[in-house]
Amino acid sequence: MTKKGLNQNAKYVQEFIDIIEPNFIFENKPINRFKIVKDSEKKVVQNNLDKKTKLQELKRKINSIDDCNLKNNAKNLILGDGNIDSPIMLIGETPGDLEDNSGYSFQGNVGELLKKMLLAINVKKEKIYTAYSINFRPPDDRKPTSKEIKRYSIFIKEHITIIDPKIIILMGSTAMEAVTGINDKISLERGNWKEIILNNKTYPLIISFSPSYLIRFPENKKYSWEDLKKIKRKIEDLNIKVE
Repeated sequence: MTKKGLNQNAKYVQEFIDIIEPNFIFENKPINRFKIVKDSEKKVVQNNLDKKTKLQELKRKINSIDDCNLKNNAKNLILGDGNIDSPIMLIGETPGDLEDNSGYSFQGNVGELLKKMLLAINVKKEKIYTAYSINFRPPDDRKPTSKEIKRYSIFIKEHITIIDPKIIILMGSTAMEAVTGINDKISLERGNWKEIILNNKTYPLIISFSPSYLIRFPENKKYSWEDLKKIKRKIEDLNIKVE
């Protein structure tokens, strides 16, 4: 082939390249041609990493507690599970036998009831974040003492600031006392929206009966249904998306 023919052929090849990929960029350094991550996506990823790191540090702090009857008699530390970016954080009282053995919150009949309660307001349990006000199962499932509740309240409050939810659901008197400091009868406090300020940020919260209590006293489910309807309205009012 003549020199002219070679030049013509090279021209056709370049035109073909331009057709299939017109935006070739030639630089001295390699170009990342993988999916470009948007700034908002980067922020979400970084936020998740920050939360996971903080949760691990929180778990280390709780595990470092000395002379604790709760810790010494439990098998597992139950921190929390679910969606760490959920706008809803649900806090129960204490882990039971099934939770202590599995390492996960709200198991067995208690978990099934909670799932049904949340589904009644179109919320899936796995889409929210669940935790306990006390991280260890008390011996013989006894109620924690006020001293124990106060000791662990430091950790659950830090837990809340890490998850940073838009609303908090407290289930049971132990959760109520740990987060709000109220040690009155839960029947007098449930169903009313309150606020708690942590690290200069205000979190709306509502108190309701725990699923384990409702299993023992099913006649009170009607009151929990009233609470659930208020939670649903709050979700709608704040335009919260539980995904």
